[in-house]
Amino acid sequence: MRRLKKEHRELNGLELATICSQVALDTKAEDLVVLDVRGISSFTDYFVIMSGRSSRHVQGLAEAIESELRSKRVNNKHSEGLQEGHWVLLDYGDIVAHVFYKDNRQFYDLEGLWHDAPRLDLEEMGLEVSEEQ
Repeated sequence: MRRLKKEHRELNGLELATICSQVALDTKAEDLVVLDVRGISSFTDYFVIMSGRSSRHVQGLAEAIESELRSKRVNNKHSEGLQEGHWVLLDYGDIVAHVFYKDNRQFYDLEGLWHDAPRLDLEEMGLEVSEEQ
């Protein structure tokens, strides 16, 4: 059994959210938002919410996130929606990533449902944000 690299042994929720967010940005996710739901959610610490332009783009975003976290030996606890590509949910315990097809994101309005959760500033997280974000 391979040992984990020291830096990957104990990634906290914010570090996982940062990794997930950078992969999403690198894969051209749209409207990326990170919500800090600590204290108002009992099941996770952060939501990473993003949109894709098509069902294939949504699937590609989710697969890129899964691949990057798997390479760091972080396995998701649960995932759903990958086949359909309309709303993919990736549950990693401390973070839950929501990858939406653009129209479905507006309909479900997670940001509105969790309006009490502070939004994290992507640049303060150390992410390379393009002009389009």
